[in-house]
Amino acid sequence: MALLDPPSFDSNKPEPSVPIGKKTIRNLGSADIDGCKAVFCDLDGCLIAGRHVFDNTLEFVSAHAEKLWIVSNNSSDTAQTLSNRISALGLDIDPGRILLAGEQAIRTIARTRPGAAVSIYGALPIQTLANALGLRFDGARPEIVLLARDAEFNLACLSRLLGELHNGAQFLVTNIDTTYPDEAGRPVPETGAILAAIIACDPSIRFKTIGKPSPDLVNLALQLSGADPSECVFIGDNDKTDGIAAAAAGISFVHVQRHDANGMASNGKIVALAENSLPGAM
Repeated sequence: MALLDPPSFDSNKPEPSVPIGKKTIRNLGSADIDGCKAVFCDLDGCLIAGRHVFDNTLEFVSAHAEKLWIVSNNSSDTAQTLSNRISALGLDIDPGRILLAGEQAIRTIARTRPGAAVSIYGALPIQTLANALGLRFDGARPEIVLLARDAEFNLACLSRLLGELHNGAQFLVTNIDTTYPDEAGRPVPETGAILAAIIACDPSIRFKTIGKPSPDLVNLALQLSGADPSECVFIGDNDKTDGIAAAAAGISFVHVQRHDANGMASNGKIVALAENSLPGAM
């Protein structure tokens, strides 16, 4: 049985085309979306960065709540845990309108391979969801290895994961982002950084991912919103992931550039979270 349905980004295949109708803005207030039925938006680097809320974000979210969908490569949270966290920033977004690479990877495995034996490298919310959906944790002989953002990943984990893959397990990666930005625009290691270490050990390893630049998350947003691609726009800060995913789904792309030449975030405000920071993806 195939691991993913529909097929997602495959390391054996070339990247999709360049963004469609790309427009670059510095501020969400400049986004022309009044005629759109649905607005798909990235999170980190676009609306927030760590504990930093960018200018116009709160107003933007409030004004477009009825058509806004968060489509993020975050692989540490579920929609519910992320919604709970960003509510501390003043961002009230229904979990039903939040689509995350980590959560959707788990749901894809549970749907296409119910009860599968898995080895998951990721945060507690992702592992908890996998358990709730009936996946079996098997570190000895997993059928599927899932790599998400794992802050505790170390050399022992790397060695174990390589062994699992060499024993024939299928390899699913939530997203290929190497970093996401903190509030000062500095890079924070992401899932793709761990993936780079794995590939450095064995360049022959192949994987699949549903995170951007795969269009899977965007296509799911289209399905749930009931909108046609021509009626939508995708707003993101990374044209290599957000832009390509939007293009593959046939959606126009608005590129928001949130940092100046020195890498510092544009004016905004710092709001304390219940925890130290908001992990996630660009």
